[in-house]
Amino acid sequence: MVKGIRVHEVGGPQVMKYEEFELPKPGPGEVRVVHEAIGVNYIDTYFRTGLYPAPPPFTIGNEAAGVVSEVGKKVTGFKVGDRVAYVAGMRAYADEANVPAEVVVKLPKAISAETAAGMMLKGMTAEYLVRRTYKVREGDTVLVHAAAGGVGQILCQWAKALGATVIGTVGSEEKAKLAKKCGARHVILYRDEDFVKRVGEITKGKKCQVVYDGVGKATFPGSLDCLAPLGTFVSFGNASGPVDAFNLGLLSQKGSLYATRPTLNTFMGQPGGMAAMAKQLFKVVDNGSVKIKVSHRYALQDAVAAHEALESRATTGSIVLMP
Repeated sequence: MVKGIRVHEVGGPQVMKYEEFELPKPGPGEVRVVHEAIGVNYIDTYFRTGLYPAPPPFTIGNEAAGVVSEVGKKVTGFKVGDRVAYVAGMRAYADEANVPAEVVVKLPKAISAETAAGMMLKGMTAEYLVRRTYKVREGDTVLVHAAAGGVGQILCQWAKALGATVIGTVGSEEKAKLAKKCGARHVILYRDEDFVKRVGEITKGKKCQVVYDGVGKATFPGSLDCLAPLGTFVSFGNASGPVDAFNLGLLSQKGSLYATRPTLNTFMGQPGGMAAMAKQLFKVVDNGSVKIKVSHRYALQDAVAAHEALESRATTGSIVLMP
């Protein structure tokens, strides 16, 4: 038996229950990981609320780091005692989990379990955004919504390291300071300013090559108005609610724009995807281009409080649960 957070019916944070449940031995192609730290991400709330359907009961959570305690049949490349991290749906909020070996990576010595749990999903999300969905180049101007959030901080740092000018939107002066520290040259307080107008002023009308939008409903269609002709609108989250269906004619009217809604799972599912993405992430963290800030820590049994803090949009950086 292991202990973890189980969801028997979807809803608010209170539907998460800390309880014992049975975890079978790892099956073929799986490793068992004893968790040392567990990442909390906004996508976890989508499953908890039912926005992303999953058959209950389920163990919530998508990423964690720890130590391999058992190896299933047909697994090569891992052994008991290996320090590892993973991104894999619906299993992480627990003391232990069985994880497909294909989505597990070994941790470099320089990266702690806590740092890994705070960066794997967010960091690999940033990797596919700046290196695969739209390849940020030197001289680009990039708009990052929620620039002080977990993904936003990594995006700002990584895009700056690639030579881009980063514009970030945030909700408070405190978050503005954090976004600037992470590489945003310009920061817009979206509650006090019209971000579309400010982007136009900052860029002297040239606008941006790409907008990374994890906010959703509240920033659409304004994000399209921040793009230069042939610019790319990348929607990768719904923190304010999902974007409603929109007229594709907007893309032509606003400058032959591109729009995409990528997911991490799609990129990870490509041959060698997980390993290649993790390699790029570990590289920029190891060389100091990207620093991971774990700003909030909760005991695993206090996951309700962690979700309440996350959904209040009062948090910055990464949240981790400690078993």
